[in-house]
Amino acid sequence: MSIAWNEFTPWSALAGGAFIGLAAAMFVLLNGRIAGISGVIGGLLEPVKGDMAWRAAFVLGLVGAPWVYALFAAVPQPRIEASFGALVVAGLLVGVGTRYASGCTSGHGVCGLARLSPPSLVATVAFMGAGFATVFATRHLLGL
Repeated sequence: MSIAWNEFTPWSALAGGAFIGLAAAMFVLLNGRIAGISGVIGGLLEPVKGDMAWRAAFVLGLVGAPWVYALFAAVPQPRIEASFGALVVAGLLVGVGTRYASGCTSGHGVCGLARLSPPSLVATVAFMGAGFATVFATRHLLGL
């Protein structure tokens, strides 16, 4: 593995991480809610009266932000080296994992670790380890 240094963008990555942290901190301080995407979307699928507007606005912001970005800059084109079936299976596995872990990378990895939550540390280590193992197995052992 090598790094394409001409495409390495540490300042934009740092700015993006800072914005994510700032948004998560503002969300918990102003709303008393954790900015965990799976929990926000899960709440839309199991509606509670008076709890839908902020969840819908949150998801609309997630979906709309790339469109706003596209007004000012070229949107990078993703290159996915997997079949449609593999993506479906991967998505289902991620969904099952978020239910078992009671949250996702944004809830545990960003918000939970920032709150020094021991269960979030365990969950983050588990899903990062599973990701590393999956990439190693599929790329190096199975050659996919």
